[in-house]
Amino acid sequence: MGLDMFLSGKRYLSKYFDESDSDKINTINDIFGIDGDEETDYSVQEIKFLLAYWRKANFIHQWFVNNCQNGEDKCQETLVTRDKLVELLDICRTVLADLSKAEELLPTQSGFFFGSSDYDDWYQHHLEYTVGRLEKILEDSALDNIDFYYQSSW
Repeated sequence: MGLDMFLSGKRYLSKYFDESDSDKINTINDIFGIDGDEETDYSVQEIKFLLAYWRKANFIHQWFVNNCQNGEDKCQETLVTRDKLVELLDICRTVLADLSKAEELLPTQSGFFFGSSDYDDWYQHHLEYTVGRLEKILEDSALDNIDFYYQSSW
């Protein structure tokens, strides 16, 4: 048991709003052997991608809770704007450049199975991972039309 954290990307697919989605829907249906017709219209509606995964990075979790979930930590899935991801990336870069700013900008949080609250090598490792993942996500043009979501489990 412990704090597991997920940043996902979702893409809604609709053959009614985007003709190019129709081919994607048909391909995915073929992969899973789903045979729809006009009446049953079995088809995929959404694709979800796992973009980042953290374990017991309690300070990253608390940042999402405070800045994206209105302070409510109920393990709910929450929409995260691209601007918020840029904001988190900037904060992580700042703290990495000067770890003395950690307590002010990204303080650790204690909690049931939340992991260490020390500003140690694991803290720095989670910062580096977060910077690397967010840079990749934000630079990838394939993710330009993706909605981002954060969710935790503990």
